[in-house]
Amino acid sequence: MKKASEILTSHKKFHINLGLERIKKILSLLNNPQDNYKTIHIAGTNGKGSTCKILNELLIENAKDKKTNEKIGLFTSPHLFSYEERIKIDNENISPYIFDRLTNDIDKLALENNIELSEFELICAVAFYYFYIKKADWAIIEVGLGGLFDSTNVINSSAQIITTIDFDHTERLGKTIEEIAAQKAGIIKENSLVFINKDNLGFNKISEVIKEKNAKLIIPKDVSIKFEDKNYAIFDNNKYEFNLSGAHQAKNLALALSCADELFNVSKDTVKKALKNVRWRFRLEYNKEKNLLIDSAHNPSGVNTLKEFLDERFLNTNKTFIFGCLKNKDYKKMLEIILNDKDKFYFFEFDYPNAAKFEELEPSLKEKFIKIENIEEIEKIIKEDKNLKIVFGSIYMSGKIFSKIKI
Repeated sequence: MKKASEILTSHKKFHINLGLERIKKILSLLNNPQDNYKTIHIAGTNGKGSTCKILNELLIENAKDKKTNEKIGLFTSPHLFSYEERIKIDNENISPYIFDRLTNDIDKLALENNIELSEFELICAVAFYYFYIKKADWAIIEVGLGGLFDSTNVINSSAQIITTIDFDHTERLGKTIEEIAAQKAGIIKENSLVFINKDNLGFNKISEVIKEKNAKLIIPKDVSIKFEDKNYAIFDNNKYEFNLSGAHQAKNLALALSCADELFNVSKDTVKKALKNVRWRFRLEYNKEKNLLIDSAHNPSGVNTLKEFLDERFLNTNKTFIFGCLKNKDYKKMLEIILNDKDKFYFFEFDYPNAAKFEELEPSLKEKFIKIENIEEIEKIIKEDKNLKIVFGSIYMSGKIFSKIKI
């Protein structure tokens, strides 16, 4: 039996191929496992993963508090250290053996029926089948890319959440906010519940689709995030300890709370316990002992959020940045936001298909950076540099770095 990672990263599969024809065919051969449990679908440019994780904790805690014994599935992407992280039930990763077994079996079935699945299509099929065989009651499903033609868009979800919309993957999703919003709104189903913040840049376009689908629009109540001795979320005149840093998380939290309340009528005690338990690695994650901040900002909107957080919490602090990203990202705009003359900047060429190379940078950007070629150099910087160290960019890069440097 081959390792699942060997199959998924093979040259034949490791590419993006939007469209629903192939995933529908393979799921049909599996008797459409995705139809056997209820689902919540989450799309957006930024904040999808955080919203999924918050909602997941709320639903797990709600099941415990109400003693319903409901199993909660979670499918997210990408992963940090292993593919198994993407598929969970009640916060437990799919086991490596089951993941290998299902990946091999479903890939074999696809090949026997002349279905050429991409990496993401295959892992989607594995996730949907796994939730079925493990008898999940609910599954929270994060869109991979876009929405309308994303492989996850074969589920008949009860509710859809659309997080912040901004420019990313414009070569596939469109050059305008309206075009991008239309792709994200492609997950909206007939007569469903749709949760979206009023200040979403795609609000008008998404509202049109909601009306066309006879769905119900739900705009969450205001939430704020405040850092005092700890990080807190404030809403409904109550203050809750909350582990995800950054004012931007207020929008994600508002969406998750609204959805959980509408579908499950969660109690204040459930909310309190769930928010204290939320963990989502490498999203403005600060390690005080090492004076190290890790963030998965990988597009201009995400880098703006990172800069706002740094200006709020570390304005007069000396900083050392370590950056790397995929070459299909608008890294020129990302770097224009964050680069300055007073801080130190390192560019890391990490080993990954389509990773940006130092030599490809424009001369005006290249002169700002010191090139790093191996993780040992990064480890030395983290140990010896007295500045605030900030690792940001591709989540794949962070996964590679911190699988070797333990924090």
